[in-house]
Amino acid sequence: MMKYRTLTRSLCLTAAIAALYVVLTLTLPVLSYGPVQLRLAEALTVLAWFCPEAVVGLTLGCFLSNLLGSPYVLDWVFGTLATLLAALWTARMPKRWMAPIPPIVCNMVIVGAEIAWFETGFGSGFLPAWIWNAVTVGAGEAIACCVLGALLLRVLPKVPFFQSLR
Repeated sequence: MMKYRTLTRSLCLTAAIAALYVVLTLTLPVLSYGPVQLRLAEALTVLAWFCPEAVVGLTLGCFLSNLLGSPYVLDWVFGTLATLLAALWTARMPKRWMAPIPPIVCNMVIVGAEIAWFETGFGSGFLPAWIWNAVTVGAGEAIACCVLGALLLRVLPKVPFFQSLR
Protein backbone atom coordinates (compact mmCIF):
# COMPACT_ATOMS: atom_id res chain seq x y z
CA MET A 1 0.00 0.00 0.00
CA MET A 2 2.82 2.41 0.84
CA LYS A 3 4.41 1.81 -2.58
CA TYR A 4 1.21 2.92 -4.37
CA ARG A 5 0.91 6.01 -2.18
CA THR A 6 4.48 6.99 -3.02
CA LEU A 7 3.92 6.34 -6.73
CA THR A 8 0.70 8.37 -6.69
CA ARG A 9 2.46 11.22 -4.88
CA SER A 10 5.31 11.19 -7.41
CA LEU A 11 2.98 11.17 -10.40
CA CYS A 12 0.88 14.00 -8.97
CA LEU A 13 3.95 16.10 -8.19
CA THR A 14 5.33 15.49 -11.69
CA ALA A 15 2.00 16.50 -13.26
CA ALA A 16 1.68 19.57 -11.03
CA ILE A 17 5.17 20.79 -11.98
CA ALA A 18 4.46 20.22 -15.69
CA ALA A 19 1.12 22.04 -15.46
CA LEU A 20 2.62 24.96 -13.56
CA TYR A 21 5.40 25.27 -16.14
CA VAL A 22 2.85 25.35 -18.98
CA VAL A 23 0.60 27.88 -17.25
CA LEU A 24 3.48 30.23 -16.38
CA THR A 25 4.84 30.05 -19.93
CA LEU A 26 1.62 30.37 -21.90
CA THR A 27 0.04 33.10 -19.76
CA LEU A 28 3.06 35.34 -20.39
CA PRO A 29 3.92 34.65 -24.06
CA VAL A 30 5.48 38.07 -24.61
CA LEU A 31 8.17 37.19 -22.07
CA SER A 32 8.42 33.47 -22.85
CA TYR A 33 9.35 33.36 -26.56
CA GLY A 34 11.76 35.22 -28.80
CA PRO A 35 15.35 36.43 -28.69
CA VAL A 36 14.98 38.14 -25.32
CA GLN A 37 13.29 35.66 -23.01
CA LEU A 38 12.30 35.91 -19.40
CA ARG A 39 10.45 32.63 -19.09
CA LEU A 40 9.31 32.74 -15.47
CA ALA A 41 8.60 29.00 -15.57
CA GLU A 42 12.35 28.42 -15.85
CA ALA A 43 12.61 29.35 -12.17
CA LEU A 44 11.09 25.93 -11.57
CA THR A 45 14.16 24.20 -13.04
CA VAL A 46 15.93 24.56 -9.70
CA LEU A 47 13.33 22.22 -8.19
CA ALA A 48 15.28 19.32 -9.69
CA TRP A 49 17.91 19.96 -7.00
CA PHE A 50 15.71 18.51 -4.27
CA CYS A 51 12.87 16.84 -6.10
CA PRO A 52 13.57 14.07 -8.65
CA GLU A 53 10.01 14.27 -10.01
CA ALA A 54 10.84 17.74 -11.23
CA VAL A 55 13.07 16.39 -14.01
CA VAL A 56 10.18 14.70 -15.82
CA GLY A 57 7.68 17.42 -14.89
CA LEU A 58 9.91 20.20 -16.22
CA THR A 59 10.69 18.32 -19.42
CA LEU A 60 7.05 17.56 -20.08
CA GLY A 61 5.99 21.10 -19.17
CA CYS A 62 8.60 22.64 -21.47
CA PHE A 63 7.66 20.34 -24.34
CA LEU A 64 3.95 21.12 -23.98
CA SER A 65 4.66 24.86 -23.68
CA ASN A 66 6.76 24.84 -26.83
CA LEU A 67 4.30 22.61 -28.68
CA LEU A 68 1.41 24.95 -27.84
CA GLY A 69 3.27 28.26 -27.98
CA SER A 70 5.85 27.93 -30.74
CA PRO A 71 5.27 26.98 -34.38
CA TYR A 72 8.83 25.65 -34.74
CA VAL A 73 9.56 21.93 -34.48
CA LEU A 74 13.18 22.77 -33.66
CA ASP A 75 11.95 24.66 -30.61
CA TRP A 76 9.89 21.68 -29.51
CA VAL A 77 12.99 19.49 -29.71
CA PHE A 78 15.90 21.73 -28.70
CA GLY A 79 14.05 23.90 -26.19
CA THR A 80 12.88 20.74 -24.47
CA LEU A 81 16.36 19.23 -24.68
CA ALA A 82 17.82 22.32 -22.99
CA THR A 83 15.36 21.99 -20.11
CA LEU A 84 15.90 18.22 -19.79
CA LEU A 85 19.69 18.57 -19.67
CA ALA A 86 19.43 21.49 -17.26
CA ALA A 87 17.14 19.55 -14.92
CA LEU A 88 19.34 16.43 -14.99
CA TRP A 89 22.46 18.50 -14.33
CA THR A 90 20.73 20.52 -11.60
CA ALA A 91 19.74 17.30 -9.82
CA ARG A 92 23.46 16.46 -9.58
CA MET A 93 24.61 19.78 -8.15
CA PRO A 94 26.30 19.27 -4.78
CA LYS A 95 25.23 22.61 -3.27
CA ARG A 96 21.91 24.44 -3.34
CA TRP A 97 23.45 27.74 -4.48
CA MET A 98 24.73 25.94 -7.60
CA ALA A 99 21.26 24.83 -8.75
CA PRO A 100 20.62 27.88 -11.00
CA ILE A 101 23.85 27.38 -12.98
CA PRO A 102 22.84 24.44 -15.23
CA PRO A 103 19.61 26.02 -16.55
CA ILE A 104 21.45 29.23 -17.37
CA VAL A 105 24.30 27.47 -19.20
CA CYS A 106 22.10 24.95 -21.05
CA ASN A 107 19.70 27.60 -22.29
CA MET A 108 22.47 30.02 -23.25
CA VAL A 109 24.18 27.39 -25.37
CA ILE A 110 21.23 25.45 -26.82
CA VAL A 111 18.46 28.05 -27.09
CA GLY A 112 20.97 30.74 -28.04
CA ALA A 113 22.16 28.54 -30.93
CA GLU A 114 18.60 27.70 -31.93
CA ILE A 115 17.57 31.36 -32.16
CA ALA A 116 20.80 32.24 -34.00
CA TRP A 117 20.08 29.51 -36.54
CA PHE A 118 16.55 30.87 -37.09
CA GLU A 119 18.03 34.33 -37.65
CA THR A 120 21.04 33.51 -39.86
CA GLY A 121 21.25 29.81 -40.68
CA PHE A 122 24.76 28.42 -40.47
CA GLY A 123 26.31 31.24 -42.48
CA SER A 124 29.00 33.70 -41.44
CA GLY A 125 26.58 35.56 -39.19
CA PHE A 126 25.83 32.51 -37.04
CA LEU A 127 28.62 32.94 -34.46
CA PRO A 128 27.92 36.61 -33.67
CA ALA A 129 24.18 35.88 -33.56
CA TRP A 130 24.80 32.90 -31.26
CA ILE A 131 26.90 34.97 -28.89
CA TRP A 132 24.30 37.76 -28.82
CA ASN A 133 21.41 35.36 -28.27
CA ALA A 134 23.32 33.43 -25.64
CA VAL A 135 23.76 36.68 -23.71
CA THR A 136 20.12 37.73 -24.01
CA VAL A 137 18.69 34.28 -23.25
CA GLY A 138 21.23 33.86 -20.44
CA ALA A 139 20.24 37.18 -18.89
CA GLY A 140 16.57 36.22 -18.78
CA GLU A 141 17.45 32.77 -17.49
CA ALA A 142 19.68 34.27 -14.79
CA ILE A 143 16.85 36.50 -13.59
CA ALA A 144 14.40 33.59 -13.54
CA CYS A 145 16.74 31.10 -11.88
CA CYS A 146 18.98 33.22 -9.66
CA VAL A 147 16.22 35.45 -8.34
CA LEU A 148 12.95 33.52 -8.50
CA GLY A 149 14.52 30.05 -8.46
CA ALA A 150 16.75 30.89 -5.50
CA LEU A 151 13.68 32.17 -3.67
CA LEU A 152 11.93 28.85 -4.36
CA LEU A 153 14.95 26.94 -3.05
CA ARG A 154 14.78 28.90 0.20
CA VAL A 155 11.02 28.83 0.75
CA LEU A 156 9.85 25.42 -0.47
CA PRO A 157 12.01 23.31 1.86
CA LYS A 158 10.20 25.01 4.76
CA VAL A 159 6.83 23.79 3.45
CA PRO A 160 6.01 20.49 5.17
CA PHE A 161 5.17 18.70 1.91
CA PHE A 162 8.63 19.43 0.46
CA GLN A 163 10.65 18.73 3.62
CA SER A 164 10.89 15.02 2.88
CA LEU A 165 12.13 15.47 -0.69
CA ARG A 166 15.85 16.13 -0.10
